Amino acid sequence: GQAVVPMDADLQHPPEAIADMLAQWRQGWEVVFARRDARAGQGLSERLFAKGFYWVFDHLSDVRLPREVGDFRLMDRKVVDTVNRMPERSRFMKGIFAWVGYRHTEIIYHQGERAAGTSKFNSLKLLGFAFDGLTSFSNFPLKVWGVIGAVISSLAFIYIVVRIIRTLIWGIDVPGYESILVSVLFLGGMQLLTLGIIGDYLGRVFDEVKGRPLFIVRKLYEPGEGATPPPPGAG
Repeated sequence: GQAVVPMDADLQHPPEAIADMLAQWRQGWEVVFARRDARAGQGLSERLFAKGFYWVFDHLSDVRLPREVGDFRLMDRKVVDTVNRMPERSRFMKGIFAWVGYRHTEIIYHQGERAAGTSKFNSLKLLGFAFDGLTSFSNFPLKVWGVIGAVISSLAFIYIVVRIIRTLIWGIDVPGYESILVSVLFLGGMQLLTLGIIGDYLGRVFDEVKGRPLFIVRKLYEPGEGATPPPPGAG
């Protein structure tokens, strides 16, 4: 098909919204995502968790996720082909849809109650989903231990200097105590720093294994062919 619309089978994604998506697609937009006007069937804790996830993801990843948008969207065939060419198996689709880009716009829809069945997506699965998304688009969890290790090692070194000065002036309070404490702190910090360095290399390997394209070609222009102007408001 020339366009694809993924949607849930429980009718929380209203089929009648597809007509509005098609209207935008015919105007030249390559991605039309549907934004919820409200989260039906979700409690306060789930809404707060969602806001917290978006905040953390935006600050730790180079990809910005659109708010209140799920998988319900229309994608042009070229967008679908780009997504299908990405070889990674563990896929966080929200991030992948945002990462591929293309000209996009949105429509607003009301998410109703489920037509049948109950959600099997509990808090534990939601936490796992958030962790998968973060690790798929950020190497921060791998690199943060190097920063923590450097801080601990620096503080331990400062503590060594302070204790040496105090020992030279006032003597030793408990023999052996200072050397053991400082050694544990310093070596622990160095271990975390080493883990951070290893994590940086693992992050680079992870980026290579994912095999995402370095760039995406939206359209090829033949010699002498004029460029088609983008839709109004397209970035």
